Amino acid sequence: MENTDEYYSFESILQRMLDNISDDIDKREGSIIYDALAPAAAEMAQMYIKLKNDMDLIFVDTAPGEYLDRIANQIGMNREEASSAIKLARFYDENEQFMDVDIGARFTCNDYYWTVIEKISTGNYRIEAEEAGSLPNSITGKLIPVNYIVGLGSAVLSDLLIPGEDEESDEDFRARYIENVKAPAFAGNITDYRTQVKAISGVGDLKVIPVWNGGGTVKLILLDSDYNVPSATLISDVQEIVFPTGNNGNLGIAPIGHNVTVVGAASETINIETTITLENNYTLNSIQDSINEAIEEYFLSLRKKWATVDNIVVRIAQLENKILGVDGILDISDTTINSQTGNIQLEINEVPILGTVVVNNE
Repeated sequence: MENTDEYYSFESILQRMLDNISDDIDKREGSIIYDALAPAAAEMAQMYIKLKNDMDLIFVDTAPGEYLDRIANQIGMNREEASSAIKLARFYDENEQFMDVDIGARFTCNDYYWTVIEKISTGNYRIEAEEAGSLPNSITGKLIPVNYIVGLGSAVLSDLLIPGEDEESDEDFRARYIENVKAPAFAGNITDYRTQVKAISGVGDLKVIPVWNGGGTVKLILLDSDYNVPSATLISDVQEIVFPTGNNGNLGIAPIGHNVTVVGAASETINIETTITLENNYTLNSIQDSINEAIEEYFLSLRKKWATVDNIVVRIAQLENKILGVDGILDISDTTINSQTGNIQLEINEVPILGTVVVNNE
């Protein structure tokens, strides 16, 4: 059949209708027959357009939004909702000594509202962003109380404990659905662990290492939802959900008979040195930040692939290609990674973190 869009267009439909009329009858534009058939052809063309769009809504590779949700719901999968960032907050009295505050106390920092949710130790608390999503993850600084707190001298928003996550996008949800269908989850298999642990707030991805320390043992190696090395708090929270250490795991989601250890991925600091040739009107100082951003972007892409490969390889060719994409750079040479002139392969549990970047201008 010819191109379906063309076959079901207004012009093609009308022409086929006219072809079924005897040539003895006037079929020219403006004739009675033409004017009678044209509205029907137009409506049929619109019907085929609607039908084509409706077909896209019932297949997972093209379904958007709520239609993708409904397809996934049929096999018990749900889109991951946005979650709130949880950070460390420190509270000091007027003598700069740690002091306690009430659970539920509210503060502001950088246009975001924060609520104290749990005490860690005197003066150290978990504080949660009231707005869900990833934007508050990078916020740090001075906390301003919404209501007056007696004796409070200062409050500081500090380390990220559990990253906030945006609502799962269609692209990510579709990929997770397809992964689940291709390798169905069964209690205790790798897909089951990946499905359940990735659903925990703050977890971005993980590697599942079965039988790592004898029969029944499982190791889960995590990255957080920003694809960085997770905090000790996130690792501890996931451990308690999957295999609580205090009760032999009987209350966790791990199958009976499994002994699960949760750890974070290890960071491998990567130091870069390279030599570049600049275009006229560009200086090294003007593009240094852009070079760092290009390298960070490359490392982030590697960390996003980490869970699906045995070992990450930091490749000089790809690194140079990223740097060459920066405006103002004509050429690049003599690139080294950790003082080596070749690619670097990381261990199974390692992810690359950018260290120093030394750029020489030829």
